[in-house]
Formats: sequence, C-alpha cells, structure tokens
Amino acid sequence: MATNNTKTIKQTLPVLGMSCASCASSAQTIVQHEPGVVNASVNFGTGNLTVEYQPDITDILKLQKAVQGVGYDLLIEDESTQQETLENIHAEKFRELKKKTIWAIILALPVVVIGMFFMDMPYANLIMWLFATPVVFWLGKDFYVNAWNQAKHRSANMDTLVALSTGIAYLFSVFNMLFPDFWLQRGLHAHVYFEAAAVIIAFILLGRLLEEKAKGNTSTALKKLMGLQPKTVVIIRSDGTEEQVAIDNVNVNDIILVKPGEKIAVDGIVTSGNSYVDESMLSGEPVPVLKEKDEKVFAGTINQKGSFRFKAVKVGKETMLAQIIKMVQDAQGSKAPVQKLVDKIAGIFVPVVIGIAILTFIIWVILGGDNGIVHGLLAAVTVLVIACPCALGLATPTAIMVGVGKGAENGILIKDAESLELAKKVNAVVLDKTGTITEGRPQVTDIRWLNDDDSGKDILYSIEKQSEHPLAEAVVRHLKGTAATTLTSFDSITGKGAKADHNDETYFTGNRKLLTENNISIANELLQYADEWGNQAKTVIWFADSRQALSVIAISDKVKETSIEAIRQMQEMGIELYMLTGDNEATAKAIAQQTGIHHYKAEVLPQHKAEFIKELQQQGKIVAMVGDGINDSTALATSDVSIAMGKGSDIAIDVAKMTIISSDLTKIPQAIRLSRQTVATIKQNLFWAFIYNMIGIPIAAGILYPINGFLLNPMIAGAAMALSSVSVVTNSLRLKWKNINISIKK
Repeated sequence: MATNNTKTIKQTLPVLGMSCASCASSAQTIVQHEPGVVNASVNFGTGNLTVEYQPDITDILKLQKAVQGVGYDLLIEDESTQQETLENIHAEKFRELKKKTIWAIILALPVVVIGMFFMDMPYANLIMWLFATPVVFWLGKDFYVNAWNQAKHRSANMDTLVALSTGIAYLFSVFNMLFPDFWLQRGLHAHVYFEAAAVIIAFILLGRLLEEKAKGNTSTALKKLMGLQPKTVVIIRSDGTEEQVAIDNVNVNDIILVKPGEKIAVDGIVTSGNSYVDESMLSGEPVPVLKEKDEKVFAGTINQKGSFRFKAVKVGKETMLAQIIKMVQDAQGSKAPVQKLVDKIAGIFVPVVIGIAILTFIIWVILGGDNGIVHGLLAAVTVLVIACPCALGLATPTAIMVGVGKGAENGILIKDAESLELAKKVNAVVLDKTGTITEGRPQVTDIRWLNDDDSGKDILYSIEKQSEHPLAEAVVRHLKGTAATTLTSFDSITGKGAKADHNDETYFTGNRKLLTENNISIANELLQYADEWGNQAKTVIWFADSRQALSVIAISDKVKETSIEAIRQMQEMGIELYMLTGDNEATAKAIAQQTGIHHYKAEVLPQHKAEFIKELQQQGKIVAMVGDGINDSTALATSDVSIAMGKGSDIAIDVAKMTIISSDLTKIPQAIRLSRQTVATIKQNLFWAFIYNMIGIPIAAGILYPINGFLLNPMIAGAAMALSSVSVVTNSLRLKWKNINISIKK
C-alpha cells in the first residue's frame, strides 16, 4: 500500500457481482494491495468501493482489472449516468434472480415431496436426480463459478460454502444412487440427499431475492433526492424567446422561467416575479418560503402558485442538491467504527467455517459408529449451509444507510457513519449565539450621538461598509442613503471591531474592549444608554475617534422561536448546554435567561471557543459544537461531533460532520435521537447475527445428537440461513418508521 505524499484522487465506484460480506472483504483486500493505492474500503451494504490512489502509479482501469481477477467488476462510467446504469443493472439482476428462484422452487418441490413421503416408489431416486440436476447445475451455476474464481486466488466466500455443501450432498447422492451395494454390503441403507441440494439452492436464491429487494428499500431517501431535479428547463434567451433545454445544457447566468407547480432545476437568484416555494425536501420544514427579487432559490425545491424568473448561479455538481446527494452517498458508504471489527470477522469467517465442517466430519467418523460417515457428511453439509457471514456483513451498513437517509429526509445532513455513531454519546453541546440560537439577522434598534452631533455618520457608514461582520451589516442597512467617504488604512480587529483613518484622524468602531485598549473616554450620557440597552439583551457597539466615544448603537438579534424548545429538549435528554458568544456580558446573560441556558461565556474570541471545548473534553465529556460562522470553524474541527447551521458560512459547513439545512435548533435533539436509534439497531443486528451463528453452527454439527438424537436437516439449515440475512435488513428498515421528533426524558 502506498503512503508517500504525492497528490491522490479519491473515487467511489460500484462493485458488481458481490454476494456476501466475505466478497466485500475479498474485493477490498485485492484493491488495497495494488501499487499506488493509499486507502480502499468496500461497503457490502451499499455495494461501493471508496478508493484513494496515486494517479501517477495506478488508475481505475488497473484497479478494475485486479477486481475482475477475483470474480467481481467495477462500474466505470460518467457520474451523470452511473446511477441510472447501476439501477438498470440491479433491476436486470433482480429479474434474473426472480426467474431463477421461481424455477428452483418449482423444480425442488417434487424432489422434497418424493424425498419425504414417497421414497419407496419405483424410480424415486432417478426422478429426484432428474429434477435436482438442473437446480444444482443450471440455477445454481453461479455459486460454483464464483467459488472456483475465489479458489484460484486462495480465497473463499459465501458462494464457496454453498458450492461445497450442495456439491457434496449432490455427489454423495449420485454415488449412493449408482452404487447402493457399497453401503448394503456393510449393512447400511444407501440414502440420497437430492432434496437437500435442490432446496438449499432454492432457499438461498429466495433469501438473496428478498435481501436484494430489502436493500433497495434502504436507499429510498437517496432515490427521492435524485428524483428532485427536473430533466428539462425553460430558458429565456436574450431576445426574450423561450426555449426548452436539457438540464445538462444549463449554464451559469442563464435566465430560467419557473411556472406554477414546477421543480426548480438549479441554484440561482430571483430576477423578476415572486412565489412561495416548498423547500421541505431540503430543510425538512413544511411551510413554503416567499421568494422575491434577489432571493436565493435551490435545485429540487418546488414552486407553488406564482411564476418567476431567476438567474442560474450554480449548475451541475455545484448545486446544493448535488452536494447533498454526494454527502448522503459518501455517508451511506462510510464505515462506522464498529464495522471494522465486523469486517475482520467476515474476512476469516468462511475459512473458519470450512475448518469446523471438516472437523465435524472427522469427529463423526471417529465417534459416530456405523452411520458415522453418513451422519458426518450430512452434519458437515449442514454446517456449511447454516453459517452466514451475510447477516454480519449487512448488520451495520444497512442501519447506517437507513439512518443517514432518514436524516436527509428531515433536513439533517450527516457526512459520515462515525459521527452518526458518536452523536448518541454526546453529553455536552456548545452553542454559538449569533445565527445559531438567534436569527442571525441583527437590526439597529437605537443610536445616540454625543451632544446629538451626527456629523461623523458618513465615516461610521464607510467603516462598517468595509467590515464583514454581521453587526456591521446591520449598521449599513440602518444608515442606508448616507454618502460614503474616503478612508485610509482600514484594519479589521478580530473579535473587537475595526479601525480606519480619515483626514489624519483614527476612528474606531466595535465593542467596549476596543475603546478601553485605546484609552478612549466615554461620556456618562452614552454609558447610561449602553447599560440600559445591555440589560435589554441588546448588543452595544461604539463609534469613536482617537480621544472619545462619538456614538453608541444598540443592535438586537431576535432569538429563534424554535431555540427555546430545542434547548428544553436537550436538557431533558440529560445534555449540558453551554453558550459562547463574542457579545458583551449583559447581552449574553439576557439571552441565557431567555432560553434557559445555565452555562454561558461572553466576549469569547474565536480561538478561545476551541480552547473551551478542549477543557470540556478533558473533563471526559463528549462535546458537540453548533455554529454557523467562519469564526466557528476551529471550534467545530476541535469538537467530537461538529454541527453547522445550513444558512451559515461555507467554511463552517465544510468543516462540520453534520449540517442542519434549515438552521432550526430542534433538529439537533432529533439528530441525537436518530443516532441513538441507529446505534441500537446496529447492536440488535449484530447480536442476532452473532447469536444465530453461535447457536446454529454447533446444532448443525450435531451437538444435540448425544443428548436427544437430534440432527438438523440441511434443508431447514438453508431456510434459516436465508432468513437470517433478511431479518437483519428488515430490522434496519424498522428505523424508517421510528419517530425522532418526540422528546425523550432521561
């Protein structure tokens, strides 16, 4: 495996032809050992290979050749058509599997009836052989082909177990049918087991059919997202004419017409007209949002009754919908930490089972008396049939797929399986104030000038216009219409404000700390206003020259309606909440009282947020950080589970492991409940998968025979094996119907 620091490419490609968890392990191992591959992971649940490789050493075609060598294949196609091709392949595979399953059942049924009830009828063995042979060699051909491909590479998978068990049962039966005297001379009856061989193949085909159908259901959320983008759009040409074009031909800056009831095709900004747009598929919020001139619209959302035109800003892979689909795909394909152990077990599972089957046969031959060889063969066949690595392999990825999909449907984007697994352990949540607890749309409510002299208004307006802080925007909006003036040496001071020069005088705008550090005096009349506004939970900012404060401004940012309910829910779940803000003590205290938060810190600089999270982690807490700004990105990266508000900065969203699209805080307790439900489902799946194998294999080997004479029939073992995989996938699908909205008291 390559590890040097040259540039690498990361790609996700569907793996074709896998039938079990051991197949995934086999495909992963072969890719990992290819020169130039830095990292490779095959997820059996999603059927995808995620590979990171050095393009100067290897390429996808070389990797495909390596995978083909062990009997699988990679689907290499353009991303735009890949999903459609994959769906066609799966649909064809499902049809073929359905046809084989029906035929296998039809042909196996008479074999079972004769084998169970009419063993003594004339030509019974011959009739059973005639019906069983096409089941084994025509309908079950793939098991033998795949097993042979594995054997050539000194590997083994589920197909190996099926091929060995049915092959042994079939050949043993043919021998007994052709040479019954071999046993009769030894005083034994020459039994045939054609029904076991035929029924095992029928049951395993049926199991795979049900599994394929159920696995298709686990990714319905992704299919829904993919179905949100229309295939064609109406573009308004420069001469005013309308033209319908394919979605792939839409370019940035094209003007697109959206009629009532139509889906919006790409991200853009409204240029004319207005309408309400249903954004529930992105945000999980059912209330349509009014879109007017200069408002943003997103691909996949549905226009209601009005019509409007908008300019395309992001197209193709750049749209928010495309990025959400990519994020959901990556998360569904990622592996939870618990999966690493399961992968190791699946990798050695089949060789261990073959070893147990051989040991079973030897013990029976030694201790089984007259019927030792027959019973030993049957017990070995039953062990091979009942063992099921698929249940183990499907336990984690199917639950993760459903969990991530359900999150996406509720406006909670989860980037990887690890954060979904870890979120259930969160016992401390750190909240940024502005844009997270509050609306993030601050407005100037009051402004007072020293001696009522507002002659410096143009300088204040010009400084704030150059600043990128949300509070500066509020001042600019309030002073709209003021003429800007020329500034020199503008300087933004992180966490405090900004300063600039005008006509040989330095002016400051920012918090009180900025004024104190620069020895600027503040008149009592302005201080009184500042104290009064601070007690009303308003943010106070100052405007001053190098000697004295010239003005004090009150800015208010409303607490979101959902924040108080979200905070109550998290406290009920036993989670400690901490609010960090760069705002002053009085504002922070007022917001904390209003929302019911017991722990808060005011005037916190961005770098101190990360330090505070480290302090909590040192106390043994699992910390989730919730933020929306560039200044939160370090704290987000430091936390155990990072959650970004979807209407925040792109950097915060890039860093975070989860994104709440609607910026509604009640989605956080929902995400934690979803994590708890998903992890509980994984544990249930793994428990049943392990228990099934731990109980099934010894019973198949004949452990009960000395106690009560019980030997498990290979046909029953085949049915049990098929059901184990189906039960695991079905249990994962139960996640879909669980409620994540109800508050749970600790």
